[in-house]
Order: sequence, then C-alpha cells, then structure tokens
Amino acid sequence: MKIMKEINRIGIYTSGGDAPGMNAAIRAVIRTAQIYDLHVYGIHRGYDGMIEDDIQLLGDEFVRNTIQRGGTILKSARSEKFRTPEGRQQAFDNLKAYDIDALIGIGGNGTLTGAYVFSSEFDIKMIGIPSTIDNDLTGTDFTIGFDTAVNTAVEAVDKIRDTADSHNRLFLIEVMGRDSGFIALHTAIASGASAFLIPEKVMEIDDLIGELKKALRRKKLFGLVIVAEGNHLGDTTEIARIIHERVPEYDIRVAIIGHLQRGGSPTARDRFLAGRLGYEAVQALMNGIYNKMVGIINNKTTFTDFKTAISMSKKPDEDLIRMAEILGR
Repeated sequence: MKIMKEINRIGIYTSGGDAPGMNAAIRAVIRTAQIYDLHVYGIHRGYDGMIEDDIQLLGDEFVRNTIQRGGTILKSARSEKFRTPEGRQQAFDNLKAYDIDALIGIGGNGTLTGAYVFSSEFDIKMIGIPSTIDNDLTGTDFTIGFDTAVNTAVEAVDKIRDTADSHNRLFLIEVMGRDSGFIALHTAIASGASAFLIPEKVMEIDDLIGELKKALRRKKLFGLVIVAEGNHLGDTTEIARIIHERVPEYDIRVAIIGHLQRGGSPTARDRFLAGRLGYEAVQALMNGIYNKMVGIINNKTTFTDFKTAISMSKKPDEDLIRMAEILGR
C-alpha cells in the first residue's frame, strides 16, 4: 500500500468512560507512529485537555509497562465546554499552536460524536478507535474493553452462584448497559443464568415470573437473573420486590456489580484488539483515510464514517438472544 506522507504530528486522546485496553491502543499508536518518524502529542483529559492546552509530546517511555494496565494513562473526561462553538474553536487554536495535523480519538459514542462535529467544522484529519465496554458502536464486531467487562462480570456471577446454590436463593444481578444489552446477554450465556433482561428485548414482568414459576415446578429454588441497568422493567430492586410478592417461595437478593466492570487489567483479547486498532489507525492516516472510525468485522479492517458509526443502532443478534433463552431453561 502506498504511503502518503502528508502528516507529521498526531494528537491522541481518550474521552468519555474509560475501558480496559485503552492503554494498549495508545501504546500501539505511538509505536506505529515512530516507524514513520511522526511526533505524537498526548492530550490529557480528552476534549477538556484540548481546550485547556493540556498537551505534551510523548515518547516511547510514556507507554513503557502500560499494556497490562486498566484505565487510561492519558486520563479522561466528559467535556461540557467542547459542546460550545467557542470551546471547539479554542481546542483547534491550541492544536494549531503545536502544528498537529491529525487526531486519533479513543472512546465510545460521545467521543466519536465530538470527532464528527470537530472534523466537520475544522480542517483537521481524524480517526476514531472504538473503545467502550458497552460494545454498542456500529462498524466493528467488538469494541475495546467489552471482553474484559464481560469476563469481570462472569467472574463475579460465578462467585454469587456459589452462595445462591448454597442457600437456595434467587439473585438478580445488575450489570452495566444503560442503552445496550451486550454485556448482560454475553454474561447470561457464559454464566448459565436462568433469565436476562436487556434494553433490546421487551420482557413483561408476567413473562419473567412465569419462567421463574416453571423453574419452581422443577424444584429449582436457586437461580440467576442477569439484568442490564437499562432494561424495560426498570429498577432492579423494584423488580426483586415484585417477584417476591408474587412468588414468595423464592428467597431473593440483589447484587449490583457496577463500576467494577470498568476496571482491571485488560484481557488478552482486548489487548490484541487494541493493538490492532491502534496500528490500523496510524496506517489509515498515512494512506489518506480519515474522518472515520476504524473497526474489525469478520477479522477484516473496516472504516466507517463517523456519522454512520454514531447514528446507526447496533443490537445483539436475534439468534444469540434466542440461544440464551434456550440455554437458560
């Protein structure tokens, strides 16, 4: 592939919610950029740092011994100032002061939305690297951090299962996913849960209670229900209260895994994905591909326009949902 050397300085930032594997992506960008003698500038605290001139030249030492670390060494933030034209103009002026030619943004929907708006208003080339535990971005099979989040959730559920079985209890276990049920669905399948509640599939309380009563008739007094925080039935504690009223035979408990899913050392799969996407992001810029999100679909590198990536809803496969229902019986 022919290299088009029109870029000399790249800015890199992480924005929005952190996800395990972000550091591996930062490392991949810096290591790949060095091959082309590019200067890489780290922008701390995402779009806020861009506006407040929190920018520094990065070298190899910055990413040494970071591939196994969770979080983001560049820090992250959600920026209200960047939502304003004045904030974005200040960000652009700061980037030009460093002669930065292109940006690589690592994050989820909010990060890519910011990149879409910014690249539409100003003459700067941008590439987005999908990194969110929610796995809800169109244009890639998986996002950085998703695999680690599922593994963390499954590990927690396995431990809860031990006490559920020992005490004949029904546990409703809430996982992250305000608008996306990928974590809940994959966790339910991997942990052998009896049922699951996700935003993408409407399940009435009568349907859930019906399934639990069937389990009772099979003398199954313990069980696990994986609940995405954005499910249609609402608050997990309130769901537990209703179930207890209508099926008093169950001794019910609620466990909320929460932000535990965001942290921890990234899995090998997330490190590999982050490395590949970081490498491909730099390669794209060097070959004249920009203002797109890089992704992997069917093990092939893909590029999706920012507008498409943030506007098209990505939902779990219907066959996967059906499989989870069958295996949970």
